[in-house]
Amino acid sequence: MAGYVCTVAGGKGGVGKTTTAVNVGAGLQEMGYDVAVVDADLGMANLGAMLAVEPEKSLHEILAGDAAVSEALTDAPGGLTVIPGEQSLEAFADADPAKLRKVIKTLRNAYDVVLIDTGAGLSHEVAVPLGLADGIILVTTPDDVAIGDTVKTAELADRIDGEVIGAIINRVTRHTDVADIADRFQFPLLAVVPDDPQATTDEPLVLNRPESHAADAYLRLTDALERLFFHGETVSEDIETIVDDSWFVEEEGEDGDAEDEDSGGVFGLFN
Repeated sequence: MAGYVCTVAGGKGGVGKTTTAVNVGAGLQEMGYDVAVVDADLGMANLGAMLAVEPEKSLHEILAGDAAVSEALTDAPGGLTVIPGEQSLEAFADADPAKLRKVIKTLRNAYDVVLIDTGAGLSHEVAVPLGLADGIILVTTPDDVAIGDTVKTAELADRIDGEVIGAIINRVTRHTDVADIADRFQFPLLAVVPDDPQATTDEPLVLNRPESHAADAYLRLTDALERLFFHGETVSEDIETIVDDSWFVEEEGEDGDAEDEDSGGVFGLFN
């Protein structure tokens, strides 16, 4: 049986697409699935640097016709297999996004889950992985521009018959009006990931700092996605938005009062 292909996308750079792909991938690997993560952000590849791995060959070389998929498979923390990209302009110019289809077909036949990390913006190189996915996860921060770009990415996915599973809001604080953001989406809100500056920057977070609130959110998200990918559950009927009020309670001694339930913050909205 072919594996499940999930594209992680979002219109704005720096919202946490790679972090989401890495942590969901590591979580699924821990659950016993064979997972491959592909860095399809051809312009600003950073998967290899994030995981501190140095591949023999890159995705760019595959897409330029200079390497086979098997040559670029790279072991990463947590048992993940990754195909990183390159950051040079020369590599970007030589890579043909259309060849990604063959890469993903090869990986789909070898792995239980293939996660495609995409670049920002609306372009051919972003549209290709949207069209290859069985399901698309959109990632945003509470930033208004990022939210608007995420909506545009969903519209692009719809035009090429891509299926958006839902969205994740990263870097949420107790002051974030989650309900207002969710109202702007024409797709489900899968999870809220709390802003967690105390967590380690060594990824995957779910392995290196599993006790952190952000890791807790990613692990709960992974559990929900596993049920969606493999057990026939649906977001509309079986999956509730993943959020926990305890992630946003201030530590004793911090300034400010706890967020009131009527203030428009996250508390009480998903109970």
